[in-house]
Amino acid sequence: MGAGANGTATGPGRWRTVAIFSRGIARIPHLGALLGAERVVVRPTDGHAARVDAVVGWGNKANTAVARDFAERHHLPYWRAEDGFLRSIGLGHTGEPPLSMVLDDAGIYYDARQPSRLEQLLVTDGAGDPLDDPALLERARAAMARIRAGRLSKYNGSPVAPLELGPVRGDRRVLVVDQTRGDLSVGCGLADAASFEAMLAAALAESPEAEILVKTHPDVVSGAKRGYLEAVGGRPRVRLLADAVNPIALLEEVDRVYVVTSQLGFEALMLGKPVTCFGVPFYAGWGLTDDRADVPRRGRARTVEQLFAAAYLLYPRYVDPDSGEPCEIEPVIEHLALQRAEFARNRGTIYCFGYQFWKRRYVRAYLRCPGNEILFCRSESDAAGCSSSSVLLSWGQRGLAPARALASKHGAALWRMEDGFLRSVGLGSDLVTPASLVVDREGIYYDPTSPSELESILEQFEPAPGELERARALREFIVAAGLSKYNVGRDRAIDTPAGKTVVLVPGQVEDDASIQLGCRDIGTNAALLAAARQARPEAFIVYKPHPDVLSGNRRGQVSASAARAADLVVEDSTLAQCLAAADEIHTMTSLVGFEALLRGLRVVVYGQPFYSGWGLTEDRHPLARRTRKLTLDALVAGALIRYARYLNPDTGRFTTPERTVARLRAERDRSARARALKMSWPRRQLRKLIHVYKGVTYAH
Repeated sequence: MGAGANGTATGPGRWRTVAIFSRGIARIPHLGALLGAERVVVRPTDGHAARVDAVVGWGNKANTAVARDFAERHHLPYWRAEDGFLRSIGLGHTGEPPLSMVLDDAGIYYDARQPSRLEQLLVTDGAGDPLDDPALLERARAAMARIRAGRLSKYNGSPVAPLELGPVRGDRRVLVVDQTRGDLSVGCGLADAASFEAMLAAALAESPEAEILVKTHPDVVSGAKRGYLEAVGGRPRVRLLADAVNPIALLEEVDRVYVVTSQLGFEALMLGKPVTCFGVPFYAGWGLTDDRADVPRRGRARTVEQLFAAAYLLYPRYVDPDSGEPCEIEPVIEHLALQRAEFARNRGTIYCFGYQFWKRRYVRAYLRCPGNEILFCRSESDAAGCSSSSVLLSWGQRGLAPARALASKHGAALWRMEDGFLRSVGLGSDLVTPASLVVDREGIYYDPTSPSELESILEQFEPAPGELERARALREFIVAAGLSKYNVGRDRAIDTPAGKTVVLVPGQVEDDASIQLGCRDIGTNAALLAAARQARPEAFIVYKPHPDVLSGNRRGQVSASAARAADLVVEDSTLAQCLAAADEIHTMTSLVGFEALLRGLRVVVYGQPFYSGWGLTEDRHPLARRTRKLTLDALVAGALIRYARYLNPDTGRFTTPERTVARLRAERDRSARARALKMSWPRRQLRKLIHVYKGVTYAH
């Protein structure tokens, strides 16, 4: 038996091998990380028992009998598993994987008939009480504050629209929480169907002038299960809330909460609401609730912070939502809060114009939001249902004309979408899925002829606590990783003469919208090279053509005579190697100028890109609207943290720029990707046609 097989005060130790007897448990992603096991075996035979450290079954379900019998026959520790209190975005019955799990060899938290490890933590007294640790309690307070601010609950797939309950029908609102019929926590919580009727009767009697809201469980709302109080809507003063709503938003609107054993009762305690319990949930019996059922064994007074620390910090296990590795609660909170924040930006019905077929699948993921509707349109006639509450979304300039016409006609919002600044390993013109996108609700970042949301962010920038430190760390991470927008080419150093200033001139796609809209007098690669040579006649000029031009996908080749303005033309070295060799950059509107700023290089700008005009570049055509003088870290925070949005392609969930940098670095470093980038032009075109036909996106 492995070390720690019998567990510690707060949970099991690390196991070598865990046995399970449920195919459902076996399908849980990252199960080994959640269990703390190096190896998980399904339905082992008696002959394999000697190599098993522990047996795990799911809660108190009847189908755990086989697992319990195996553990008993072979004298192995048996642990009950259950979802943690911050589980996931969607519901478990839809296949949404859990991000947290509890393991308990004494009982299980929802079973008041016998002590659980959670209860044992809470009854601990004296010098060994872990819940008296000031640092732990400070963590608990910070985590609860973040949960409240993010309006997080066990499940987090509820709509993000503002909760509209209308005027209060009475002197106040009282919430009565229903549950799913047959839920084990009801019977194990020393309650039954009669407890729900008694709870509703008490709420009516004890608040005779109040409006009574009866909230059904998310599984009941989805139609997967039945509840106990489904038929109460006809009673005076009683209003049944059958729609999916955010639990925290609902709790904010009520004055008192009645529960049997629902977790919503504890979330109400986190919000400072008085809670009455008609069963015995894990949080009853500690002096925080009005208990109408007998609570065995408990009686010690605990604070909400101590209860949270025990139930959310010490009792469960968590997995990192991006990597699947074990983690603490904080990354899970931030992940769930990020999903909710992005959902809030994607609300409503969105009519999308200018989207090539291959882009539609990943665009749906970037626009994900519970309850929203995404419609791809070819013309104005495809958007017959458009109204003033709709959103018209254009891919850059491609779908702008019909989207703008409909926005004007209906008074609807007009948004623009484009690739983000940390895009991919490979070219967009080769149909590689972007790791980041921007959705601009005012204009678009590359069009200086009118304000954009990014420009507004930067013009009004006031850093949040820790934001500039985060931006600096992100900037340093990008530079250390050697990343750029596309991350193509060979990692080959550039030979430049000693003692000479090296000027890097990045080529651009000449029909790109950023040049058409952002350049005044210099708008071709040849003109840019000539201007750079005129400005720096003694410098060593390195010209790097744009990878889309080199691939043959886009326009922008320079003639042999124009190329003579450069001392060196670099085609296959990475942009990071070019930047490492350079002292300064001369560009029209290229993102390379921004990437050069990240590396502390001098940047001379001949157009009006998003990063110019903030006191960080030397501008040929300053933009009068941009009046702020920003630090480099403020620019990074605005562009890479606040403006762009990022998606993990493995999970389909929103992620952070830091995680995106790490993933792009890992992708770039794989030798298979380097080989894929050497494909000939005809082979790349054939591959694109195949993947468009299949309706999938190719990624290196």
